[in-house]
This record gives sequence, structure tokens and C-alpha cells, in this order.
Amino acid sequence: MRLDRYISKTRIIDVVSRDFEGALKELLEVCKIDAGLDRKKLLADLISREKTMTTYLGSGIALPHIRLPMKRNYIFAIGRCPDGMEFEGHEEYRDLRLIFLLLASEGENSYLNVLASLARTFQEPTTVEMLTDSPDIDTLRKSVSVAFGKGPDKKRTKDNKFNRLILREAQKVASGAKCSSVLIFGDTFAGGVDVADQFDNFKTILVTQSGSEASLDKKSFNAVIPVRSFSSNRLSQLRSAMLIGLTRGILKHNERICCVGGIPQTNQFDTLVVVDVEREFQSVFTRQADMLPATVKPEVLERVLAIATELSVEGREGRPVGCLFVLGDVAQVKPHIKQLVLNPFYGYDEEERNILNPFMDETVKEYSSLDGAFTIKGDGALESAGSLIHAPNYPSQLPSGLGSRHAAGAAISIAADCIAIVVSESTGQVTLFRRGQLLPLIERGVGREV
Repeated sequence: MRLDRYISKTRIIDVVSRDFEGALKELLEVCKIDAGLDRKKLLADLISREKTMTTYLGSGIALPHIRLPMKRNYIFAIGRCPDGMEFEGHEEYRDLRLIFLLLASEGENSYLNVLASLARTFQEPTTVEMLTDSPDIDTLRKSVSVAFGKGPDKKRTKDNKFNRLILREAQKVASGAKCSSVLIFGDTFAGGVDVADQFDNFKTILVTQSGSEASLDKKSFNAVIPVRSFSSNRLSQLRSAMLIGLTRGILKHNERICCVGGIPQTNQFDTLVVVDVEREFQSVFTRQADMLPATVKPEVLERVLAIATELSVEGREGRPVGCLFVLGDVAQVKPHIKQLVLNPFYGYDEEERNILNPFMDETVKEYSSLDGAFTIKGDGALESAGSLIHAPNYPSQLPSGLGSRHAAGAAISIAADCIAIVVSESTGQVTLFRRGQLLPLIERGVGREV
């Protein structure tokens, strides 16, 4: 979804107030909301939510948001506050430099996806620095345009002899191997990548962990697959990218693809790989329709994979963390689980505990230290944490080094229509289970090396 069409220069302002509530009031005043909506009540609701759960994302950016009975899908208002904010004595608001207010229609189904997309954009250090360091309002408006795809796309592949050689050979290999698609790993280049015009006879797909880069490069590529990655290993994103491509319908089960990449941020292609999708995934997925449980949305799987990847590398408070996510038909899963602790998600609205909500990230990571599994509905609603799995049909044999957490993931993926994703505490390996078959997504020890 293009968010730039909802962003108006007149709603990007310098905030006068030093108080967070006053700043929200100023931002609401520049928003044209439907008749009958009370701005005072709206402000009170925003502040009430802020007291319950902070919308401060870190790195100087807050994302207050609320749903309203309004005709427009979305309204954005952005406030620049270079001197920080005060809010009930909380220290973090003093580091606030940008308030990104989001008003959304109650009937807009893509609301959580938009929140997640914004949060991904605000996780990129270069984008955050560009926005928060804007010296004046005119610069901020230009920076917002660039961050959300309205500005000119000046990003190009570094043009040198070796890169040109790799691309020429990739075109020959893709033709000779009868590939239908070419995957370009954009994070190889610090300034982005634009090589799609060199593969006119192929479907070109950009793989990147940069949300803002994806919005800029959609014009050059047939599709963009955002994949989180923390490893410097060549093409470490490949399996996750292929999995997401399959679940989104970007790739087909019987395709052969040519992949071109290199070490992230080196500005140098150095790797060329041809992958037969069916052979790569045949042990896990026997047919295209079997990729996901029927109730699971692809974006929910992507979000769970991103959080699992972050946990595998970062751990929690400097310590390794192992955890298990069960994603799918919760009605089938429930007979095979038992709560080890009081369910921390019980009683909350589904939208508030949805894994697509970016403000759930820290909550999930905090509860990852609990024994037991997370269970998640196909639409992303977190149903439980600290759940003991006692499914029958535990696999009699697993690869060496995989223990009870992996066995539980394999067993529940057989007993119910679900996907299990396991993060290994000892190695950082992330493994996906579907119908008892395993698919390593981050290889053993990759995360711990970074």
C-alpha cells in the first residue's frame, strides 16, 4: 500500500508545545475530521491509550494511533519537536523528536498492516536519522517524501567492472538454466539497487530488509520481498525470501530461480545461485496449496519469522533465548496445550494483542523467556504464552542437537493444521515445522556469530 497519498505537507508541522498532550492537540487541529467527531474526546482517548501503553518506538519517534468512525481510510499528521517532550515524568519522551499521528477508519482492514509497515520503516537507522535530524520543517517535509516514496529515486547499483560481469553472467545462467525469475538481494548495496532493466525477459524480484527501500524500488521490480536478516553470510535471507515469496504467490512451486547477491553493505555482487524451488522445499511442502494453513495470513507468518529472527540473534537482555511459536487453527491446537502460567493475553481486545501491532514486539520478547509456547491465530491475534504442548505422535527421530522444544513443534504441526517456528536457545537456529517436516531458516550458529 502506498502511504504517501495520505500524507499532506500541510499536516507536517513544527510543534510549539513541549507537553505531549499539547502536541497531540496541535496535530489534531490540522486534521480535517468528519463532522460529529469531538476533538476533545479524541484527544482524551489518545492520552488514555498512551498511559496504558506507550507509543514511543525508540530512536526519537512516537506513533500515536486510534481508530475512528470516519469516511477517509487514513489521516496522518506529523509533528517536529527537536527539543523533546514531557509526559508524566517519563524520561523517554524527552528524547522524542518526531510524532507521527495516525487516524484510521474503523472499517479499514489494513490498519494493523499499516502500523507494522510504519514500524519497519522507523526501524531503519538511516531513515530515522534523516527524519529526526531535519533542521527545519521544509527539510522534514522533503525527508518524509523520500522516506515514503514520493521523492525521486536516485538509488543505483554501484557501477563497476566486476558488478557488470556478474550481472551479464547471471543473465546467461538464468537463460541457460531456464529460470523464470531473478532474485536480487538489495541489501548488498548501502544505497539501494536498480538492475531490473538488465533482466527484461525474467520476472525480477527484490529481496530487502528495508521497508522504505521496498517502496522506492517497486517501480523497478516486478515484486519486493521484505525479509529481516542480521547475518553477514552470503544469501542468508534466501530460504526465508523463498518461503515468503511462495506464501504470497510471488513464486510458484515449480519455478527455478536465479539469485544474485553479496555481503550486505559491501556494494559488490559476489554470489550467483540457481535454486529449484520444488527440490528446496519438497520435504516440507508437497504442493502449493499446502504452504500455509487455510486460516493463516502470509503477513502474519512474515511477522512471526521477523520476531523469531530477532530473538535468535539478540536474545533477551544479553542472554540467549529459546522459544516456540504455534501459528494456525487455534481450535485444533487447544486440545493439545495446557497453561503453565496464567495467560498474559487473556481478556485483551484482539487488535491490541495482534502480533502485527508493532507495540506487541517488546511484549512478545519479554514473554519469550517463559517456558512453553506462544499460540497465535491465523489473523495474528496472540492467544496464549507459556503453553505446554502435549500433542501425540512425537517424531521418533530428529536431527542431532534438536531437543524437546523442536520435538513439541514437530508434534503439534502433525496434530493440528498449523506451522510451528522454533528458536534454539543453544545455537540461535530458527526452524519451521509443517506436518512434522522441518525446514531450517537460519542455519546453526549463524546468529551467534554476528
